[in-house]
Amino acid sequence: MLSGVKPTGRPHIGNYFGAMKQFVDLQSDFDEVFVFIADYHAMTSDTKKLLIGQNSIELALDYLAIGLDPEKVILFRQSSVPQVTELSWIFSCLVTMPYLMRAHAFKDAEAKKKEVNVGTFNYPVLMSADILIQDADIVPVGNDQKQHLEIAREIARKFNTQYGMIFKEPQEKILEETETVIGIDGQKMSKSYGNTIPLFATDEETEKIIMSVPMDSKGIDEKKNPDDYNLYKIAKLFTNENQDKEIRSMFENGGVGYAEIKKYVANVINNYLKEMRERRKELENNRDYVLEILEKGGKIARERAEKKMEEVRVKCGLNAE
Repeated sequence: MLSGVKPTGRPHIGNYFGAMKQFVDLQSDFDEVFVFIADYHAMTSDTKKLLIGQNSIELALDYLAIGLDPEKVILFRQSSVPQVTELSWIFSCLVTMPYLMRAHAFKDAEAKKKEVNVGTFNYPVLMSADILIQDADIVPVGNDQKQHLEIAREIARKFNTQYGMIFKEPQEKILEETETVIGIDGQKMSKSYGNTIPLFATDEETEKIIMSVPMDSKGIDEKKNPDDYNLYKIAKLFTNENQDKEIRSMFENGGVGYAEIKKYVANVINNYLKEMRERRKELENNRDYVLEILEKGGKIARERAEKKMEEVRVKCGLNAE
């Protein structure tokens, strides 16, 4: 299993439930698990506004805090495996521009600004190299990344057809019930929309955000359908059966103001995240340990990638057999 996340700032609950939590849930189900910090991918954004190196360390802390076990998971920085950029170039010579122009990420970026850098355009090719170079079978991703897995499979088929069988065709793993996490404004939760709840916010920050969730003008005594409210959709991610019943009854029975419901939801979220937030504080005081994990993981991933690239170079005729 392999997957990764860009180090572009504090992760939010959408990142956690949409992808990161799967790493923890699945880490014991595979003989090998690779999780990488996609610092090369982060460079498609304005690097003047990004502290990519520092953010990479912070994201490693996040991964370990949510429960990744370094005894089970190879955690590394993408840039520790330069072979992926070599393979990305080879893949770039196999795919056409019209094919990549259909990619959602490119179309979205093109719609938002006049000029799109080549890195953004080539993003799915580099992602394919990340996946295929490690012989990944399963890639846990958010639903918005599903098309990129289809591109990776297509690239694998193109290479295998042209040069000979060498690459597996990976499959995505998506949790259907959390494939899209709603933000506080009802849109998909995204940093670009400014509608997120940071995973490692303080209790006070979390409560402030929850208290700002828009509601409607219905009176306190009116009965309401909880499924109509973004607040409930967010809360449902964190609730156990009893808590869910409690929140639903607040909406359905009436007599409870929105402020009281929001405070209850904030408390549920903070209690759910309490242990991992405390674990992260402990790790912050032992950064040498985190760096050691990244260096060890990078060495393993790099050696594995180089072994694959030796085969690729021969297949492509770059190295004589």
